[in-house]
Order: sequence, then C-alpha cells, then structure tokens
Amino acid sequence: MKRLLILALLAASIHAMACTNLIVSRGASTDGSTFITYAADSHTRYGQLRYCPAADHPDGATLKLYNYGSLKFQIEIPQPAHTYQVVGFINEHQLAIGETTWGGISPLDKGNAEGIDYGNLIYVTLQRAKNCREAIKVIHELVSTYGYADGGESFSLADPDEVWLFEITSKGSEKGAVWVARRVPEGYISGHANQARITTFPQEGRNVKNSISSKHIDKIFNKEVECVYSDDVISFAKRMGIATYAGKPKYIDADFSYADTYNPLTFSGLRACEARVYSMFRRVADGMDRYEAFVMGDPNAERLPLWIKPNRKLDVQDCMALMRDHYEGTPMDMTHDVGAGPFHCPYRWRPMEFTVDGKEYIHERAISTQQTGFSFVAQCRSWLPSKLGGIIWFGVDDTYSTVYCPIYCGVTQVPVCFEEGNGSMSRYSETAAFWLFNRVSNFCYLRYDSMIVDVVRVQQELETVFVRDEQSHANRWAHEDNERRLVGELNRFSNERAECMMRRWKELDQMLLMKYIDGNIKHVKDGKIETTPTGVVRFPLQPPYPEWFYRQIVTDHGPLIMAR
Repeated sequence: MKRLLILALLAASIHAMACTNLIVSRGASTDGSTFITYAADSHTRYGQLRYCPAADHPDGATLKLYNYGSLKFQIEIPQPAHTYQVVGFINEHQLAIGETTWGGISPLDKGNAEGIDYGNLIYVTLQRAKNCREAIKVIHELVSTYGYADGGESFSLADPDEVWLFEITSKGSEKGAVWVARRVPEGYISGHANQARITTFPQEGRNVKNSISSKHIDKIFNKEVECVYSDDVISFAKRMGIATYAGKPKYIDADFSYADTYNPLTFSGLRACEARVYSMFRRVADGMDRYEAFVMGDPNAERLPLWIKPNRKLDVQDCMALMRDHYEGTPMDMTHDVGAGPFHCPYRWRPMEFTVDGKEYIHERAISTQQTGFSFVAQCRSWLPSKLGGIIWFGVDDTYSTVYCPIYCGVTQVPVCFEEGNGSMSRYSETAAFWLFNRVSNFCYLRYDSMIVDVVRVQQELETVFVRDEQSHANRWAHEDNERRLVGELNRFSNERAECMMRRWKELDQMLLMKYIDGNIKHVKDGKIETTPTGVVRFPLQPPYPEWFYRQIVTDHGPLIMAR
C-alpha cells in the first residue's frame, strides 16, 4: 500500500509539471534590457493575449475574481482609485511577471480556504504595481489581507532596472502565505521550472544589510535591499514540524532552507524540473557538466546554483533560443531513443510515466513541449519611454516551432490572431494563431527531422526581421512627444507584424502539405514545388527508413513479411 501511494504521488507530480522561466538581469544582456521568459504549458490552456485597459475607479468599486484555471467565482476585493493597463503579462510601466507551479507539500499545496489564486495574483499585481519592489509589496498585502488560495509558485519579476525571483506557498488552513523574494545580481541569470529553488537566504539582523522581513516591508524601496521574506517563513515551518536546515546538524535559523522545507526534492523534481533549468544554463555558461548527476536524479550530487554568470551577454533572440530545447547534447536528448521513431521526433505523448515488467520509467520533460498554450519573452528597457520600452514577444503553441511576435506594452489593440475570444480549446477559428500554429506543429510530428527544418527556416526569417524592424522603429520613436501619436504607431507596428506572421505561416502550412503529402518529399526550388517543362510535378523523393528501424520491423514481424 505504501509503495502504491508513493507511485501515485510521483505520477501526480509528473502530471502537474508545466511551465519554464528564464530570468536575465540588466548586466547580463547585450543592451541593458532585462528579460524574463515564460512557457505556459498546459493540456487545457488556450493561447491568447489578455488586454485590460487602465481605469479610474470610484469609491466602493470592487473586483470579482474568478479562478484562473476553473473560472469559478473565488473572491471579491476592493479596487484602488486607479489601475494600470496590462497586455498579457506586462503592464504599461514595463513590469512583467511570469510563473511556474510546484505545488509543494500537503496540505499547503491546497491553498487557503478562500483568497486569491496565483493567476489572479499576477494580474491584480500588474494592475497595481509599477516595478518589482512595488509588486512584492502588493503581493504581500494581497495575500495577507485576502488569503492565498493556491499552492507553491515561483514568480519571475522584471522591470527596466531589476529582476527578482519570488517563491510563495500557502499556510493551509491559516490565512496568508509564506514566501521569500531575492533579487538576481547584476550580470547574472536565473531560472525555474516547477521546483522551488531558493534554499538558504540572507536574514535581517544577522549582520546582513540587504535583507528585510515583511514587517519592515516599507523599506523595500531602499535599493540596497536584495532579499525580502515573510515574517513567519521560518516560525510557521517550525510549528508545522517541517523546517529543514541546509547546515545540518546545526539547526539554526541562518541555515533554514525555503525550498527544502516547502518543496523537498524528489526524483521527478530533479529530472523533470531542475533539469530544464540546467539545460538552459549549460548553453550559456562553462563548467555546467558538474551538475549533470544532480539533475539526472542524484540529490546528493552537487546542487544546481540559484543563478549563474553567463559566458556572454544575451540578446532577445538568445532568450528565444533558450526556450527552444529538447535536452540536445545531454544524456537526456530525446531525439535518439526508439521513442523518437524513425524521424527523430523529440516528443512523447502523455502519460509521462509507464510500467514495463513491474518497473517504472518516465519520458523526459523538456522545455519545448507539445502542450504549450503560449509563451513569451518580456523585454524591459530603461532608456525608452515606458509604453515603447516594454515588449512582450508573444508566441503560441510549442516554443520550438512558434514565432515570437513583438507586442508593445503601450498598445491599445491586441492583434486579432491573439485576441481573447478568438477561438478556444473547444472552438476552432481560422483567424486564431493558436490553431494555425498547431496545424503546422502537429503535422511536423509525423516526419519531424525533415519538416522542422522548413519550419525553423521561416521562423528565423520572421523573427530576424521583427527584431531588426523593432530596433529601428524604437530608435525613431524614442523622442516622440505626442503620446497619442506614439500609441497609434505602436498599435500599427504590432498589428502589422502579427498579420505578416499569420500570412507567412499560412503559406508555410500550405507548402508543408504539398511538399510532404503521403510520405513523399517533393522537390522545392525558390519556394515553389518543382515541375518539369511541361508542368508535371517532378517525381518526389522517397527516403527510406533508417536501418535500425527496418531491423526492428524484422525483429517484430520478419517471418510474415519476408519476400518469398
């Protein structure tokens, strides 16, 4: 019975693993931007871009909150006098927020009986805070006042000057939450993927000048403060009997570990979560192989650091590229085992865990995954007016085959292809980017190694032009003193790029069907299917399966299909 319970818990944790974030400080970027990335991975999450205009609210106005996942009514809270414009996960002041869910230990993973869930916590905070430090204060006040109706979460926070990692979990039947927030040092990058990552942290009053507890939350605006935590983050754990210390057997508060207490490492937490962070880190830093044993499942091996200094500075296209990963170059590379099929497909259908001859196995959980609803790279730039400086480079479906389209935080019109209500998971729409990109990616899964080359070629063509055009236009608009005219230009630019993306992707969709229909591969030249001088299509290529695949067929079925 105990073994079955452990397997059930492991299966549940694997099913819940979704979302990946990268965090890039200003000093780690090529131009002084800050970046956060977010892949919203869910089998039920539809890819669309929420827009909420700025608004003034009369005394007594309230906001009804409906659970981000179930859409059931949750709580009603007072509105402030003014709320800010929000486009997706960035607001008009260039505050951006991303997240990954880790759930944590029972019963804290269930949340308070009532309160604000993680999705609404993000959106309400974006409407009320101008920067990371204000966001931390707002989150603390919201969960303290109304409760936190969710489990463990890691939030990425970015503004034009700073990036922070904020980790939070509920107190179960008690109102409120226990949390720690740490500023990522200048010149460093961090990341998280469904596993709490803050272990020990600097604590107020221990010869530390850069840390405060929430009872001194107003001091957060002192730029020397680089760590903030809830007053009872340690005392609550002691009362619950779950406090874990990194400096065993000393058991002093200075050695208290947030992650080890509220989200203890498991095999799946390493292999399906920390491994994704490692896979990003190793692509931009030297000496990362030393952490390979840890992320492959050995909790006693050297632990992956919370942040690293990259071996080069990153630009927006580097961040896009880091979100495209199937563990290439690691032992977990998903393109080489038999599960990849004859065409090296790096995807595995769920469930992730399976049993053969009484032994349990798992499929790898990579950053790029088929069930992504949407993803983004948020870019914040201090040297530009806020409405122009903040961009959410937004894409839908699988990160590996999406196109990141530039949407300024100052737009007042969301492109039709990303608009809320344009299709859903149960309603197809010809004009929705989500369904068009899924048409292409799902077709690619049939003959992946050949077709993905065509997809990436068009993807890079579009993104390269979008980045170049955006930089050119931003420089030109930087001194525009007419805000109405500026917003009009931002709307036009973002909408035109989205329309261009949709037109080009429809052309790609049609070309892929013509080129790869029925398992053949037609000849293409200058973007067109080749024909003879008389207009007949050239006889297509019919590349054979790899030899190992033929051998597998013969092993399974040889006597029946052997030529007589």
